[in-house]
Amino acid sequence: MSLPSLGPSLADRLKAQIAATGPLSVADYMAACLHDPLGGYYATRPALGADGDFITAPLVSQMFGELLGLWAVQTWRQMGFPTPFVLAEAGPGDGTLMADILRAARIDPAFLAAADLWLVETSPPLRAAQNERLAGGPLQPRWTGSLDGLPPEPLILIANELLDCIPARQFVRTPQGWAERRVGLSEAGELAFGLMPIDQTGLPDAAEGSLYEDCAAQAGFASALAARIARDGGAALLIDYGRDAPGFGDTLQALRAHKKVDPLKSPGKADLTVHADFHAVLAAARAVGVEADLLTQGTLLRRLGIEPRAQALARARPDQAQTVERQLRRLTRSDQMGDLFKAACIYSPGLKPPAFEVP
Repeated sequence: MSLPSLGPSLADRLKAQIAATGPLSVADYMAACLHDPLGGYYATRPALGADGDFITAPLVSQMFGELLGLWAVQTWRQMGFPTPFVLAEAGPGDGTLMADILRAARIDPAFLAAADLWLVETSPPLRAAQNERLAGGPLQPRWTGSLDGLPPEPLILIANELLDCIPARQFVRTPQGWAERRVGLSEAGELAFGLMPIDQTGLPDAAEGSLYEDCAAQAGFASALAARIARDGGAALLIDYGRDAPGFGDTLQALRAHKKVDPLKSPGKADLTVHADFHAVLAAARAVGVEADLLTQGTLLRRLGIEPRAQALARARPDQAQTVERQLRRLTRSDQMGDLFKAACIYSPGLKPPAFEVP
């Protein structure tokens, strides 16, 4: 959502829009904070890594991307070695994950020779970072802003922490029924949450005070991806933090300098996310006629061999053994990223990609 330049900051322009046309849905507010061309977080100032606002699994350890690279190679083999095929990453961050994937994929030169590398990215600064990170690598990427821009070839797609950036609407059960949570203005003229009564159609039964998040846009992404796989064949791996069953609760959060901050303060200067709704994602994919399964991130990485990989790295660099062990725990332990983060695999019927062939 692009806003007219009505003031010196995104916050001022949002306030002006709300004053003129009324409160915004949480989804519209989130979209503006992330993608407004003049002040959105990803459009202007994404900051990843230890010195940024948040850290993702590829930045925790090279093991994460290397294992996904081996997953991609084996998936391609099980697909019957299609040539050419699209190797894509949606929401590629700073390019670290794809760089690690391509390094691991060097074990099979035929895979690299067949691959048509595409990055699905809308952020100009992130495209620049990806271009720099992948320069001189075995494959040079091309970019598109959406799935529709990918060529009609068999597909292997990976997306890490993309679903959580797809905006969701929020609803609260009041004594009078469901109301939508919206972003309006307080009496002092500051951004504030409020409620707007709505039609009850389509919302679940719930106790008074319950907050329900409608992640229809996440399901829509999964449906479009599944339709592409149903048409051209292939597999997609979507890794993110979120729920594996329907539930209630407010998961909207803003991160700045690795700390949670008020999502209504300084719009565009923090990363806004909601939990992935994996139940809706898998249901949307299956409705198209493809297969879809879910594992925790810890289970996925263990099945792909992260423990022997960590042991090999520690043997090769004994001085880094403790660091490797910390990275392993961070990625796989249930009290860290292992259980909260999950991996949804959407794939052609009968394919059964690595890690998902286990009953």
